[in-house]
Amino acid sequence: MYFKASLTALSHAMEDQVLAGSEQPLVIASFQRERFYRQEAQRYRRIAQKSNQVYVLAAPETDFKHRSQDYETVAFDADDPLTKEWHLIVLGKNYASCLICQEKNNFTSQEMTADMDNNRRFEGIWTFDRQVTQQAANILLKTIVNYRPELEEKAQQARDQYIPSYILRDEPPQTKDIDNTTWDVTKNKPDPFVQRLVTYLQAGQYKLIKANRTLSTKEHKERLINSVTTAIRLSLDPDEILQIAVQKLGEGLGVCRCLVYRCKETDTTATIEHEFLNQGIPSIKGQTWPLQHNPLFQEVVELRDPLTIDDAINDPRLANGKTGTTSSQQSLKTLVSSCSILSWMLVPIFYSGRLLGMLELHHCGPKPITWKEEDVALVNAIATQIGVALIQAEAYANLQDLNEQLEALDRTRSNLVAITGHELRTPLSTIQVCLESLATEPDMSPELRQVMLNTALQDAERMRKLVQDFLTLSQLESGRVEWNIEALDLHECVELSLSNVRARHKETKLPTIENLVMEELPLIKADGEWLVEVLAKLLDNACKFTSEEGKITIEVSCSSPHHLEVTVADTGRGIEPKRLETVFDRFYQEEGALRRSTGGTGLGLAICRQIVQGWGGKIWAESQGKDHGSKFHFTVPIYIDQMPNQSSSKTITRSRQSRQKARGKSVQGKRQQARGKRE
Repeated sequence: MYFKASLTALSHAMEDQVLAGSEQPLVIASFQRERFYRQEAQRYRRIAQKSNQVYVLAAPETDFKHRSQDYETVAFDADDPLTKEWHLIVLGKNYASCLICQEKNNFTSQEMTADMDNNRRFEGIWTFDRQVTQQAANILLKTIVNYRPELEEKAQQARDQYIPSYILRDEPPQTKDIDNTTWDVTKNKPDPFVQRLVTYLQAGQYKLIKANRTLSTKEHKERLINSVTTAIRLSLDPDEILQIAVQKLGEGLGVCRCLVYRCKETDTTATIEHEFLNQGIPSIKGQTWPLQHNPLFQEVVELRDPLTIDDAINDPRLANGKTGTTSSQQSLKTLVSSCSILSWMLVPIFYSGRLLGMLELHHCGPKPITWKEEDVALVNAIATQIGVALIQAEAYANLQDLNEQLEALDRTRSNLVAITGHELRTPLSTIQVCLESLATEPDMSPELRQVMLNTALQDAERMRKLVQDFLTLSQLESGRVEWNIEALDLHECVELSLSNVRARHKETKLPTIENLVMEELPLIKADGEWLVEVLAKLLDNACKFTSEEGKITIEVSCSSPHHLEVTVADTGRGIEPKRLETVFDRFYQEEGALRRSTGGTGLGLAICRQIVQGWGGKIWAESQGKDHGSKFHFTVPIYIDQMPNQSSSKTITRSRQSRQKARGKSVQGKRQQARGKRE
């Protein structure tokens, strides 16, 4: 086995032997292609001055062709086997040497680079054996004549002068042929310096290839890390960061499966959401990955270092119970079998000591592999970059949330100024006019005086409600409300809210309100006073946007085994679908703060949401759009104070007793509320 550099040194040594001597030898050189010949053309002009039997063979690429000038050039076909061979024959009367080699790997001209050219390898012989050299010369002279028949006479002169007749006849040498040989055998021994030079070149070339391979591996890793880092730094979306990282890492390392998932040290399971698959590997995306009962995950978290398993099937942690319990072993064995994992690598994603996720690499066959230290270091470096990118994405998301909160606060401030100015200025102006009229008009009739007083009282009540809503929402949002959670009868709470609404609108005509709530319902667990407040505000809202000819209904359904769902539906103005979420925002008013046809502060639904969320329920709105009415739903938890195996009679009896108790507390709460209003 020879590298190109070694063959070049041998060729130059053989050519120098011709240039330094006084003989006229036969020289035949096959250069494979024209571009290799051009590098040595000057040397062969000098060799041609020593001998008239010089032949150069090459496959033409530009201007190389059959010529008879300083020496003979032979252009062979591009598909000739000589394009894969390297030959040099030097045959004189007192010395003989030849190189007969065939290239092991044939590169195309498009693929050839300087590094590849130096690393080209050839298999063959370098010999000073005269008979081998004569045999090779005879074969190449036949090839030359085949391509250039006009050189037959010159080639025959070379045969007669340098090649014995028994070789031309393709016969074994006779004793007399050997005895009649006139060349000196001692002069055909290899030059020790050339031998040492070739040995040195061979060893140096092997070292160079090894160094180049190491540098190439390092370059590949650095490029992979840089590509992953650059790609993930361009995004601030955590999902996109993880998908890019797992895709590039899987492609760069060529593993069967690469996956990444977010997790914390205390998580019991994780969901596989980001995955890279090689061709033919089954996907596990969307599966639930065990963590708490996974001894491998626990070991990684405890050691805070990557973990590699070369043979997952026979690993002692999965077979001998050194790490986990029997159940965890069985779980891991099932995982290895279902996911076809033969070799496993787990690399944690940490940032400042906090676990953010896990990178896993799976090799699925046909047989296990041994993970290299440099591969583990590479994946660990990429995991570090992923951790930094995730923290940056989280910081950006938090900053966005903060900016949105600041914008919401700014909108709240603007709305507060606008609504407060409008809602307070109007009733204050009315009250001021009424009081001034009463003070400056002593002769005012009793009827008109009563009208003035009623108007002032109505606007004062309007101001009181406005201030009360502000205070209520402030208490709810700040968490300063003391909840009095108890068992309640929902039907009675609905009746109380209806009475409250009708009492406050006794001078106005309301839409038809139909109570479809059944009396025999499970008891609920909530604060009675706040529940009545939610129902009253939802009914007020429905009455506000429903004409007198419209209809409002109240229904209750069992949305789940643990919750009841209350629905307040109307046939009024309706809500645009895109605004179904924003109606619960503070100060939201569909027509704008200062140009609406109905009164109100825009705080009622915001208060309802805070109250419902306070007892752990949900509230939402439904509407088909303008003039299609709307529905407001909220949930309340069911009060459970009996075991599931109790008889139905006991359950009914206890429910009735609880309802009676709830009725008394609700009435008492209503009286206290009325007393507070009077005060």
